[in-house]
Amino acid sequence: MPAPPPAPYHDRDGFIWYDGELRPWRDAQLHVLSHGLHYASAVFEGERVYGGHIFKLREHSERLAYSAERLGFSLPFSVEKIDMACQEVVQANSIEDGYVRPVVWRGSEMMGVSAQTTTIHVAIAAWDWGAYFDSSAQTRGIRLAMAAWRRPSPQTIPSDSKAAGLYMICTLSKHQAEADGFDDALMLDWRGRVAEATGANIFLARSGQLHTPTPDCFLDGITRRTVMALARARGITVIERAVEPEELADAEEVFLTGSAAEVTPVRQIGEHHYEVGPITRQMIQDYAAEVRK
Repeated sequence: MPAPPPAPYHDRDGFIWYDGELRPWRDAQLHVLSHGLHYASAVFEGERVYGGHIFKLREHSERLAYSAERLGFSLPFSVEKIDMACQEVVQANSIEDGYVRPVVWRGSEMMGVSAQTTTIHVAIAAWDWGAYFDSSAQTRGIRLAMAAWRRPSPQTIPSDSKAAGLYMICTLSKHQAEADGFDDALMLDWRGRVAEATGANIFLARSGQLHTPTPDCFLDGITRRTVMALARARGITVIERAVEPEELADAEEVFLTGSAAEVTPVRQIGEHHYEVGPITRQMIQDYAAEVRK
């Protein structure tokens, strides 16, 4: 008998921290004319909980505040308060291993491109959550299609923020990849260079070294930086540079990194195939140990 579908996110038991207080999950709602919904004036974070502890919480909260500033508004709460609220939500929902989603958005006081006097709202939810990809991904690797959409120039978007509007083309790309039988999509940047997957950074292993694109038009992930440090602690050379798509043919191993994806091996990108090799397995192992220290 097939398992029942998961409960929709608007209709669950539990609590969400909303503008300074815990509210019953179903009561944490916003108006349909909120500016964040119509004009993408919203930023968010994605955080993992391991054994009841939020990994890299302060870095996530600081990035949330930075992203809000990049979109022209300020958090109505301090970074320290956001840290405390995230922990409060995890405890209130009895999360041992799961996911935390802080989100900040402009309210409904104004409707139009200008939103100078809107109220800035903050909500934080947390829920049990396992692997981002299929459970076999850690051993077999996932398959990536090549996305039709490209990461835009940083002169056109605030590419160093985790802003809601930046993910529109990611959703489009992932939907198309899934429709074509793949797990995710690899996006190039506006110059035609390798950028990232739809929600994770990418690493290529070759001749015992790791190569990863310079994050000059996409998010420099917290997990990305963590894995780079773990690799260097192992004596593995990590090189940040421009990566051309032709180099995908020469990679011996490929993996993705992200708070949701963690360290996920890749077995195929378009016509190219890879093994889940020793560097990838080592990074999976080291990251798993790091998040539960």
